[in-house]
Amino acid sequence: PLAAAREAVAVLEDDPRCRTSTWTASTMAYRPAREGNLLSLYINNRAGGLIFHRDFSPNAAKLDTNEQMQLASTFSGLALIMGQLAPSRPSSGMQLLEADGFLLQSFDSPTGIKFFLTAEPDAKGLDLVLREVYTYYADYVLKNPFYEMDMPIQKGGKFCQKLDRMVAQVQDRR
Repeated sequence: PLAAAREAVAVLEDDPRCRTSTWTASTMAYRPAREGNLLSLYINNRAGGLIFHRDFSPNAAKLDTNEQMQLASTFSGLALIMGQLAPSRPSSGMQLLEADGFLLQSFDSPTGIKFFLTAEPDAKGLDLVLREVYTYYADYVLKNPFYEMDMPIQKGGKFCQKLDRMVAQVQDRR
């Protein structure tokens, strides 16, 4: 399992689509110490399947739908492997993966849904951003009477509007 995790990280670090230019954003409402560009958000269901993806920057890796699904399931598998390798139990698994060209922050919800956020290497406070995304998910996806757990999240709804507004606040303050 450790070799598979190292191989997955190496593939992500070597992929030129995952490399981005670095530039500084201004402050967010959460006041992170130093800001970088948010690149992409991935939300995986309990089985590790992609249920939502959104790119926030033109610097985000340009992936087709199949590549997005593969990447999202790789994130889930990597988080699971890291949780099993942890010397202390229970372990929350992977929370932050740092590479030369990007950061990958994860958040596991109490319902088993995994949130992954990629950002430029100088980004800070990503855990706070993911908690805010989870709040939007709980308020606008889970409370929707027509939503079924572990199914894809419809784009264009209140969740997406709130998400876009949060990202716009970050980008407007640059």
